[in-house]
Amino acid sequence: MNRIEILFDKLKHGKSKALVGFVTAGDPNLEISEQLVIAMARSGLDVLELGVPFSDPTSDGPVIQRASARALQQGVTLAKVIDMTRRVRATVDIPIILFSYYNPILAYGTDAFYRDATDAGADGVLVVDLPPEESEDMTAQWPGNDLSIIRLIAPTTPAKRMTAIAKQASGFLYLVSKTGVTGSAGLDTGEVGHHVKMLRNVTQLPICVGFGISTAEHVRAVATVADGVVIGSAFEKLIEENLSDPDLPAILGNQTDFYKKAMDH
Repeated sequence: MNRIEILFDKLKHGKSKALVGFVTAGDPNLEISEQLVIAMARSGLDVLELGVPFSDPTSDGPVIQRASARALQQGVTLAKVIDMTRRVRATVDIPIILFSYYNPILAYGTDAFYRDATDAGADGVLVVDLPPEESEDMTAQWPGNDLSIIRLIAPTTPAKRMTAIAKQASGFLYLVSKTGVTGSAGLDTGEVGHHVKMLRNVTQLPICVGFGISTAEHVRAVATVADGVVIGSAFEKLIEENLSDPDLPAILGNQTDFYKKAMDH
């Protein structure tokens, strides 16, 4: 079992849920970004989604778009994100998911990406714009299954399609809470519960829910129906509001602790 499977097995037996946190690697710069994710891991984060900055992040809202732009201005590339992963892995043991669009991976080389990402200690990859039908171009040259392939499920996905996607996923499934982009307002927790129930009928994989989750009430509600709660834009908004604050790692750590406690109560 890899770190993702071990984590969810442990949480299931402890009747707890996973707090999954997304941050854009290199925002506001690589050095501070490393400090942020380490502080978050030490404050209760269960899974780290490390975003690879991309020039056209079509599924992301304005907060993460700006974070990606700031990282790109710092010269952050996929290679540098992998190097950052290696350094973070030397300090923390939580699962690390590389969150990317396909273009940076294609440009890097799909086989080289698998080799370098696994060697750096990454546990999984989520490629936002690569549907299962087109994934073989990425995975055909991979020599093993050490990188879990996290798949997105939209709230508009029919049951038959859910089944097909789930069969090609590993680690966990990322259920998008609503239509729209990351960070957009409006979260219907009743609808989330309905879609989680549909998805549980077609898979044994853990289900994590994200998009639009920012408050303690959101976290508590989603944690009652899902195996994990994904928070991204709320963390990035906090980074953006405190870019020049030397206490930014502590601020992110405190917010992580806040969300984790909300999840457990």
